[in-house]
Amino acid sequence: MEFDMIGVDASIANAFRRILIAEVPTMAIEKVFIYNNTSIIQDEVLAHRLGLIPIYADPRLFEYRQEGDEDGTAEDTIELQLKVKCTKDQHAAKDATDPDELYKNWRVTTKHMKWIPIGNQAEIYSARDIHPVNDDILIAKLRPGQEIDVRVHCVKGVGKDHAKFSPVATASYRLLPDIKLTEPVTGEKAERLAKSFTPGVIELQEVDGEKEAVVANARLDTCSRNVFRHEDLKDSVKISRVRNHFIFSVESTGALKPDVLVGEAVKVLIGKCRKFLVELDSNADS
Repeated sequence: MEFDMIGVDASIANAFRRILIAEVPTMAIEKVFIYNNTSIIQDEVLAHRLGLIPIYADPRLFEYRQEGDEDGTAEDTIELQLKVKCTKDQHAAKDATDPDELYKNWRVTTKHMKWIPIGNQAEIYSARDIHPVNDDILIAKLRPGQEIDVRVHCVKGVGKDHAKFSPVATASYRLLPDIKLTEPVTGEKAERLAKSFTPGVIELQEVDGEKEAVVANARLDTCSRNVFRHEDLKDSVKISRVRNHFIFSVESTGALKPDVLVGEAVKVLIGKCRKFLVELDSNADS
């Protein structure tokens, strides 16, 4: 999602970015119980790979797990099972070399992970409410006779504790570009000027039978500065940034939609402001 934040200081914009990365909670795999793992992947590596799989589950419906609680409850824990065994395909052709033809379940992916309801979770949620974000994330590769049998516990957490809880793949912002032409640019110079910018920033218009460059959409500019390579063009354009106009880009991992994440980030910032005001009042009273 892309949105504009206008009329604020850079510190406010950066606060939103940091909150989106580190303080909006999500559900992620915290504990991995390995009952059998005969794959070539070591137990600790397998556990780490599982931990980084984004889980589609609304964290607002769950509580934080209490410190020291090993088992978890229906209110704070999601349990998933991964149980896969690789076998030979008896119907494969004798001259087959493709593993897809030779073996069954040789690629262990997130589609093999099944939700195991705890307590009354089955009455509240359905399988479409809780599952890995994508079904095709590769976890391991097996050969006949090898198997993986694990159960995992997902808990609520935030990115500042571990990156696996971060709800965004990227959260960034940039200042709105401001491009002005200081003089008319026509003919061949106009064509070179247009090629110096990202497509769509500069367009050519017919004026009195001659091509003239105009700024069409400065927002598309990526700050390449290629125009300054041309001695006869560098003084024809002025490039700057609008200091209080930020273009935000938020890419979710899939657990929550980007617009929901932005709303949750606003709530976190409001909570921080209220806490700060309370602290100021308490210090003033004392």
